[in-house]
Amino acid sequence: MAEKSKRRRNTRMRFELFLLLLGLLLCVVGTAAQEDPPPSEEFLVEISGTTVTITCPVTEGTITWDPAVIKPSDDETKYIIEDYDSSPLNLSCSSGGKKYAMYLNARVCANCEELDALAVTGIVVADLLITLGVLILVYYFSKDRKGKTSTGAGSRPRGQKMQHPPPVPNPDYEPIRKGQREVYAGLEPRGF
Repeated sequence: MAEKSKRRRNTRMRFELFLLLLGLLLCVVGTAAQEDPPPSEEFLVEISGTTVTITCPVTEGTITWDPAVIKPSDDETKYIIEDYDSSPLNLSCSSGGKKYAMYLNARVCANCEELDALAVTGIVVADLLITLGVLILVYYFSKDRKGKTSTGAGSRPRGQKMQHPPPVPNPDYEPIRKGQREVYAGLEPRGF
């Protein structure tokens, strides 16, 4: 019996050691995956209002853009389009033997405001706080009304049951009196 429990403990310790090593391995792989990737060969597109700035992935040599740059900038790796009208556009940049092409189909607007993550977070938190405040106010004011009884027409007092006289019968549903049976004598029950 003691040998069996000893074997169980050893198996359990091995399993815990395996889980610990697996956790450490996942942490190492996770941090390695988060390291900066090698420089990618993708265009960088920045949109601000109606201005679109495109950065070519080529970093060395003389860069030529197709179609040609309308307004040259100090940095020849950037292609700047001011007052962009959201129409699709084929762009390419090349330097030496390398050529990169891109299809630009971006939507821009003149009156749009850019929101950073902090502003969006602030708006959401403020909305939640206002909602929580309204809930607390409703709870506070409804708590006071629990013990009060309303004096409406259909309400009854909640105290001890009081004896009331029987309700006045409705004249439309009066019971048939003995002398009036002949009025209803012609109505016989029908079989269905």
